[in-house]
Amino acid sequence: MWIVAALALFIAATAGWYSIRPRGDREWIAEQAVMPSAVFDGDMVRVEDVRNFTYTSRTAFTAAYDTRTYDLRTLNSVWYVLTPFSMKWRGPAHSFVSFGFSDGRYLSISVEARRQPGEVYDAVKGLFKRFELIYVIGDERDLIGQRAAYGTDRVYLYPIRTSPEKMRQMLAGMLERANQLRERPEFYNTLFNNCTSNVVAHVNQVTPRAVQAGIKVMLPGYTDEVAIRLGLIDTDLDLDRARERYLINERARQSVRDPAFSSRIRGL
Repeated sequence: MWIVAALALFIAATAGWYSIRPRGDREWIAEQAVMPSAVFDGDMVRVEDVRNFTYTSRTAFTAAYDTRTYDLRTLNSVWYVLTPFSMKWRGPAHSFVSFGFSDGRYLSISVEARRQPGEVYDAVKGLFKRFELIYVIGDERDLIGQRAAYGTDRVYLYPIRTSPEKMRQMLAGMLERANQLRERPEFYNTLFNNCTSNVVAHVNQVTPRAVQAGIKVMLPGYTDEVAIRLGLIDTDLDLDRARERYLINERARQSVRDPAFSSRIRGL
């Protein structure tokens, strides 16, 4: 009899689990309240709701959103942003990408666990349909400056070695996925649908099997080690020297109010 009861309980729990559906109509924290979108017209793309907050501390800001138009033919660089959360253990981290254009503009895309007011990100909770997924698209002074100039975590900005064609394909793919999430929300998952897994998926779409699954991809703080080993980072430096060269916190603090922020954090 207990076997029947246990089976019934299992079936009920499974049915309850699968009945939970992601939603896009909840109340969200201010930084994630607006879902961006992109409209393509040939080589031109208009990105709506580009986040462009102005910060006075890590959590104090004036909210603003822009509509920006880009010519994909002028895309000339891709950058990998890595922010480990701990000085003692490098594994837990956030990663995202930034795209540079020949006119000096940059556009950052950060895949994040979308939170409601009062929620705090938790990796364990992220395994259990606790957060939805969002692609935050924003200005570098917002997405990078918030972390590097006002946060306490280390921020690395690595140049990626790839062709202009693959840059365009990757950016277009990320913008299209942002559009899809507006129409079909998804749950964030700490292991399988997170910041790094999505970036890796976009990389592998334009360079098949470039990044293989492994523990150092599941622990994103080590992904710069993987990228250097695979030749994806555009540098001849070894890992330790690359981490020293591309650590940008001090440059970000000095230039966060500078209109040339993106050039300054790159040491240009």
